[in-house]
Amino acid sequence: MPSVRIGVDTGGTFTDVVLVDEESGQIITTKTPSTPADPADGFLAGVRKVLRAHGTPGTALDTAADTAAVAAIVHGTTVATNQLLEDRPDGTSHLGFVTTEGFEFVLEIARQSVPDGYGNSYFWVKPPRIVPVHRVRTVGGRLDHLGREVRPFDEEGAAAAARWFRENGVTAVGVCLLHSYANPAHERRMREVLEREHPAAVVSLSSDVLREYREYERSVTTLVDAAVKPVMRRYITGLSDRLGRSFLVMKSNGGVLSAAEVVKQPITTVLSGPAAGALGAALIAGTAGHPSVITLDGGGTSTDVAVVVDGEPSLTTEGSIGRYPCKIPMIDIVTVGAGGGSIAWISPEGTLKVGPRSAGADPGPICYGRGGAEVTVTDAHVFLGRVPPHLLGGEIALDAAAARAGIEALAGELGLTPERCATGILEISTFNQANAIRQITVKRGLDVRDFPLVAFGGSGPLLACRLLDVLGLPAAIVPPDPGNVSAFGLLTVDVKNDYVRTHVSRDPSADTLREIVTELEAEAAAALDREGFTDHGYARSADLRYYGQAYEVRVPAPDGPVDDAWRAAVAGRFHREHERLYGYAYPGDDRHAVEWVNLRVSGIGPIARPCVARRPAQIHEPSPIATRDVFYERWGRTVVYRRRDLGAGAEVRGPAVIEEYGSTLPVHPGFTATMDDYGNLVVVSDR
Repeated sequence: MPSVRIGVDTGGTFTDVVLVDEESGQIITTKTPSTPADPADGFLAGVRKVLRAHGTPGTALDTAADTAAVAAIVHGTTVATNQLLEDRPDGTSHLGFVTTEGFEFVLEIARQSVPDGYGNSYFWVKPPRIVPVHRVRTVGGRLDHLGREVRPFDEEGAAAAARWFRENGVTAVGVCLLHSYANPAHERRMREVLEREHPAAVVSLSSDVLREYREYERSVTTLVDAAVKPVMRRYITGLSDRLGRSFLVMKSNGGVLSAAEVVKQPITTVLSGPAAGALGAALIAGTAGHPSVITLDGGGTSTDVAVVVDGEPSLTTEGSIGRYPCKIPMIDIVTVGAGGGSIAWISPEGTLKVGPRSAGADPGPICYGRGGAEVTVTDAHVFLGRVPPHLLGGEIALDAAAARAGIEALAGELGLTPERCATGILEISTFNQANAIRQITVKRGLDVRDFPLVAFGGSGPLLACRLLDVLGLPAAIVPPDPGNVSAFGLLTVDVKNDYVRTHVSRDPSADTLREIVTELEAEAAAALDREGFTDHGYARSADLRYYGQAYEVRVPAPDGPVDDAWRAAVAGRFHREHERLYGYAYPGDDRHAVEWVNLRVSGIGPIARPCVARRPAQIHEPSPIATRDVFYERWGRTVVYRRRDLGAGAEVRGPAVIEEYGSTLPVHPGFTATMDDYGNLVVVSDR
């Protein structure tokens, strides 16, 4: 049987590829330029490149023949949601919405909450809806909150709505009828009408996408799914045809799904790449003895931050895609516009700002020599000598003179020395990243000083030492090949599907809970059977609250029979978690009844995880490969090390620079980087 598995993570600048040979334990990493016009081109080029590096028998220009020797290919992509994240005016022009008669303004009303608090309410302007009112159709019929029919479904009105969509060029339709989480019958009849009257339309039902109450969030989540279905189907189908086989796609919940299933639920792939990075970093750190860490994935445009507790990244269902709230389960990630391409600019008040606008990959930073005219974070690093005058081991040369000219011009406008200006750019970027870390820790009730930082991505390690100083972190861990951690993470995850059912009750019977859990596990089992898994795993959880509260607390639910003891165990976990989160709880107090809201089941198909190999010990004192002028607190001739020359136990004291193929680690004065047994560089402050 084939023993090779490949992970492919498509980014804005590079497509990162990792190959794991489970028989030999060999891990091969590489990169290839991304191809935004057709991401499949970069994907296939990366697969060919890594197979040639592995020496797979039969490797030729025909990728379909090459991949016969590959057990699995896992893909991380944001193709599904790029049109929404970029907020293009035409991104949802093909989209229509069907809802219950009398509720046509559900998207306009939305929620009363205002971003950044009510102090912002005077300035905030409600953004355009994902579907404007003129493309909303309503259908008669009504269910109550228990799913009982109050008024029959209006077949004639449904047919008229379907014909209107067909005549007006609406090719994707989201359907969210009132209380369909309790009974999907009316939504399914609407789908039958659409299939009959408008067979070319792509349809998403809220009872399939998110069978959970709260009409506004369920509506938007369903519409996002419908909006991205056409482009995702074209991409996945085209890539499968060119690849000559099926593959797996990373989901935002920390699992993977076959390409055939992903086209049915494309919304689940949002945050695909960042989720893979958090999972890859969790495995690498856990292997090295750090089960709880903060992960920081630094790219060209942004930085993604997550928290891993006891080996598991935190999950949320309160995330968003751009400005659209989406209540699908996803790894809790905070993103900030602080990457290598973030642009430095002067505000109207005359102060220096950095980001969130980015130079992107084209034209990119000034030092790329592709016509970029605005100073970026990367230009500041180049000017200060903290990165080499080339990227990817010499494949991409950097124009240090152009970076210097850009920094000097900006410094002149600010009345600063070039060194002060460049250092200020990096300080602002550091504090932007630090604020993202505080948001994912302090605002979640966690002490940031309890967590080492795992810094990866092409730009992730560059500010690691300053982040240790600013936040008081105990250490920074820089994994091997940090630019490929997200692609590696794709090979560390199981197949995972999530199912939810709303059942609001202050005193649910054990029989009712058992019936719901059994139905959810049956749905999960059917999906795993379609994926070809005979070994099924299930993870249960429940959302509970005190009666009168507006939002819930999610707690894991035990395995075993669903009986009165099971119900009591879940309630007990809720009391303890509420106490941990908010500092108070009411166990045994009948005045504060516990209300059950949602039951959840995740179906898990286990996949073998790659083994992280140990690094040979460093026998001799590590030798630098060069020296160059680097500015930390002052200019000085600084030693440069090549990471692949360092063995376990090797120590590099700052000031120094450690370079490798996909990234660079500047070791500031007063810091030491030590190679651990698994090839990670562990950076600590000597102060």
